[in-house]
Amino acid sequence: MPQMGESIFEGTITKWLKKAGDRVEKDEPLFEISTDKVDAEIPSPVAGVLSEIKVEVGATVQINTVVAVVVQEGSGVRDQGSFAAAGLRAALPSADAEKTDEAANGASAGGTEVVMPQMGESIFEGTITKWLKKVGESVAKDEPLFEISTDKVDAEIPAPVAGVLSEIRAETGTTVEINTVVAVIGGAKLGVAAASPAPDAEKLGTVPAKADAEVAPEPEFVAAAHGAKLRSSPLVRRIAKEHNLDLRRVAGTGSAGRITKENVLKYLAGGGPRNAPVTPVASAKAVAEAAGAQAASTLPGTVTPLSRMRAIIAQRMVESVDIAPHVYSVYKVDMTRVVRVRERERTHFEQKHGVKLTFMPFIAAAAIESLKRHPIVNASLLTGPDQPGQIHYHANIHLGIAVALDWGLIVPVVRSAETLSFVELARTMADLAERARAKKLKPEEASGSTFTLTNSGVFGGEFGTPIINQPESAILAIGGLKKEPVVITDAEGSDAIAIRAMQSYCLGFDHRLIDGADGGKFMSLFKRVLETWEREIG
Repeated sequence: MPQMGESIFEGTITKWLKKAGDRVEKDEPLFEISTDKVDAEIPSPVAGVLSEIKVEVGATVQINTVVAVVVQEGSGVRDQGSFAAAGLRAALPSADAEKTDEAANGASAGGTEVVMPQMGESIFEGTITKWLKKVGESVAKDEPLFEISTDKVDAEIPAPVAGVLSEIRAETGTTVEINTVVAVIGGAKLGVAAASPAPDAEKLGTVPAKADAEVAPEPEFVAAAHGAKLRSSPLVRRIAKEHNLDLRRVAGTGSAGRITKENVLKYLAGGGPRNAPVTPVASAKAVAEAAGAQAASTLPGTVTPLSRMRAIIAQRMVESVDIAPHVYSVYKVDMTRVVRVRERERTHFEQKHGVKLTFMPFIAAAAIESLKRHPIVNASLLTGPDQPGQIHYHANIHLGIAVALDWGLIVPVVRSAETLSFVELARTMADLAERARAKKLKPEEASGSTFTLTNSGVFGGEFGTPIINQPESAILAIGGLKKEPVVITDAEGSDAIAIRAMQSYCLGFDHRLIDGADGGKFMSLFKRVLETWEREIG
């Protein structure tokens, strides 16, 4: 029984996909498990015959319990410990188990295995969105090797050693658990299936002879032609039967073209025709898109799967709205004083500190000042079974700054923002935004925020009504900055109309924790700090 995460110590077997005596391929789904975090199919670590099932459906067992025995091909030995010792890389193996598996199969002897890294304590899987090297190419130590997408960050993953990329085990679009071996650098094994067509695939006309240069390496979608053997698991065949789906219409991305559960679900989600003719893959770009890569088609009339990041954003937004009763308070702020300070100090500031002077550090500084005075807006409501109905007043202000990307949205975090000077705020926010767009953020730099700023007015909108970034209790949306005619009153009480730089701000907050009065007090102070700006900016 594999460990599916640091805090998971047991799992329940919900279904066996093979019977004792059945043949099983390496990496073919063998059984399904359920934990308090995930439901997952567990693949066989070796090819062979399932000789014994030790744990029946419905049983809950501790991690590392031997649940079955697979007699490995050619061994002639009934090894009761082989299944557990093999490590189940696809299901978060321990370090010792990985070593045992490597020694057992010898597939990458002499090479260095590249694993899917853990990009944060709460992250257990990632999607490979792009390989930056092809099999056979040289790679330097720490040179970007592939790109991944998780529910926290998109990131480039560097090579752990210098050498030649000899094997790619996880294709573009594949989602794998942390510690899964996705590639091998060095060693004697070159030219594996993940990087080249199967021996007779080209003869079948199912894999294009010339790869599309836009994606490397090209994932294999091998649709079964007449007479070709379909490779799929019982689970896949059951799903296909339930939906009256001919599996010959589905492109397989698994080993040797095996049709996976993910392939079938994506096909069904896309509303693919049940009786459409089998068609060969047009290009690697089309393959990557169908596998869930980020560069999905936006042509009118097309249907494309959600990217990993887009799907996670969708899930988080629905969860937040479902959990928290959102209330909004909109304030219009006279930014004329800040605009004048910025224009006066802009050139000197940028020459002295090497960073552009935008309006964001002014806004962040005002928000921090108001959060310090009204800590309830920087708090979180604890509702877990161990902490029912408690308020967590955070010791620090970890300021999230929402950054729009071409492929989604990410929230880098300025840690302990209340301790930073104006210059440090400006530098930190600029650095985080730049590295977010370049996929250079570390996982801890995109999690743990306690309050978020989002600039919905960057495109000219008056203001936005944002969704709270859980488990925070409030989020501040920045509207567009515009010149407007405003009635102003002088010291003697006389009114006049003047042209002022005005900007609307919308505070969205969780009404379970924050009352309207609290939101109003926060926004009033925020407004006053900006309208009467007196701080030195360095």
